[in-house]
Amino acid sequence: MFDVLITGGKVVDGSGLPWFLADVGVVGDRITDVGRFPGAEAKVRIDAAGQVVAPGFVDTHVHGDLALFADPLHEPAIRQGVTTYVIGQDGVAMAPASPAVLTYMRQYTAGFNGNFPTPGLEWSDIDSYLRCFDGRVAMNVCTLIPNGNVRMEVMGLQMRPPTADELSKMRRIVREGMEQGAVGLSSGLDYIPSLYADTDELAALCEEIAPFGGTYATHMRGYMPATVIGSMAEVAAIQRRSGCAAHISHFNSVASIVLPEVDRLRADGVDLTYDLYCYLYGSTILGMIALPPEVQRGGIAATLERLTFPSTRAELKAWFANPRVPLEGVRLGSVPAPEWKQYEGKTLGEASEMAGLSLGDFVCDVLIATGMATNCVVAHHSSRTETDVIELMRHPAMMGGSDGIYVGGFPHPRGTGCYAKYLGHYVRGGHWSLEQAVRHLAFHGARRHGLKDRGLLARGFAADVVVFDPATIADRSTYTAGRELATGVRDVLVNGVPVLRDGERTASLPGRGLRRN
Repeated sequence: MFDVLITGGKVVDGSGLPWFLADVGVVGDRITDVGRFPGAEAKVRIDAAGQVVAPGFVDTHVHGDLALFADPLHEPAIRQGVTTYVIGQDGVAMAPASPAVLTYMRQYTAGFNGNFPTPGLEWSDIDSYLRCFDGRVAMNVCTLIPNGNVRMEVMGLQMRPPTADELSKMRRIVREGMEQGAVGLSSGLDYIPSLYADTDELAALCEEIAPFGGTYATHMRGYMPATVIGSMAEVAAIQRRSGCAAHISHFNSVASIVLPEVDRLRADGVDLTYDLYCYLYGSTILGMIALPPEVQRGGIAATLERLTFPSTRAELKAWFANPRVPLEGVRLGSVPAPEWKQYEGKTLGEASEMAGLSLGDFVCDVLIATGMATNCVVAHHSSRTETDVIELMRHPAMMGGSDGIYVGGFPHPRGTGCYAKYLGHYVRGGHWSLEQAVRHLAFHGARRHGLKDRGLLARGFAADVVVFDPATIADRSTYTAGRELATGVRDVLVNGVPVLRDGERTASLPGRGLRRN
C-alpha cells in the first residue's frame, strides 16, 4: 500500500538520462519505488498521463530567509515546482546571530530579505534557526553561514583584518554552524561587513567548512568585464588554500570572458561551480549600488546621520556625476515608507523629477525615509546579452538560482518566474533538453549542497516531487508586474505531502529545515 502513487507520467528523474514511462510510489516522506505498479493500492492516486514527473527543484540562491515565515504557503516557489531553498546568502543573513547582530541584519538586508515580523519565533544559532522552519512552511530550507554575521559577532563593523584571537573565535563560530547542519559559508563582497573580509580571512574560515564537505558560495568582488577575472582568481585561491568546494553566486557576466576561465580553473583542479538566473536585470538594496562604501562605514545609523549633513551631500555630487552604474534607469522595487510609496515602480530619473529633487538628493532622502531598506531593479552592464544567459546556462558547472526577492510592489520577476522560464521558454526554445533542465535545476544543486537524498526520483530519496505540463509551464511575471505566479505546474509533493493538488494549493506545511547529510 502506497500513501501516494503517481501513475503514467514521463519520469525525468534528475540524472540527465532520457525520460521513461513509470509510476512513482511514496510511503511516508520517502520514494519507495519507481516502476510499473498496475495493481497497486494507494491512499492518494495522481494520474500524471501526459505530464512530466520530476524531482522537486532546488533554488540554490534565494532570499527567503524571513519571507517564508511571512508567507508560509509560498506559492511563488511552489507554483514553479521549487521544493527546497538554499538561504543564508551573500554574507549577510539571519543566522547565526546574537540579538544585536540580528537587529542589524534585519535592517540592513530589508531591501532583499524583507524585515518581516516573526512573532513567537526565536533563534540564535544555525540549529535553532533551522528548527523554526519545521512544520511551519510549505517547503524545505537549508542554510549557509554568512561570513558577515560571523565577523560582526566577533569584531563588529571594524574595517580591518581580524587579530589572531578574533580569527580563532570566528573559526569556532563557523565550525559550530557546520556541526549544526549548515551547508557551507557565504560571502557578499559588496555588502557591509562582509566586504571587509580579505582573502586570508575567507580562506581561514573555509578551512572550517572543508572537513564537512561544505561549499563556499560567494557574491564576488566584481562581475564586470574589467574585474571578473581578478575576482574569480580570489575564489580559486580560497578554494585551493582551504580545500572546500567553491561556488560563484548569480554569475551574471559575459560568457566569452568567464567560461574559458571556468574551464581553465576546473582543468587545473579548482572545484568550481556557479548559479544563474535567466534575466538581464538584477535586484539589490539601493544603498549598495547608489552610495560609495565609505559613506556607509559604521553601519545603518551612522550612514543615515551622515546623509543628513550638507557636507556629505556636497561630497557626493562627484559620485553621482559618475556613479558605479547609470542610476537614471534604476527602478524602485520596494519603498517601505508610506509617504514615499508613490515612487515604487518608477525609475530614479522619473522619481526624482516627480519629487522635484536632484537624483542624488532623491537617493539620499529615500534612503533616510526607509532606513536604507529601499530595493531596486537594475540592468546588468551593457556588454551582457541574452546569448550570455544561454551559454552560461548550458555549461556543466551551472545550477539554477533565482536570487528571488519577495518585498515591495514591483519586485524583480525572477522570484516568481525563473524556474518556470527555464523549463518553459528555454526548453521549448531548444536551448536545453528537458532532461538537462531537470538535472541543472534539481540534482546538481542538491548534490552541491550536500543534500544527498534530494534532487533525484529514486528509491529511498525524499519524496519531493513535481508534476508539470511541459507544453504549458511558463513564467508570467514582468518588470512592471513582478508578482504574477507561474503556470503549468499541477501537483507538488514536499516530504511526501501534497502542497499543490490538481492545480489547487493545499493548506499543508510539511517543510523542514534541512541539514547537510
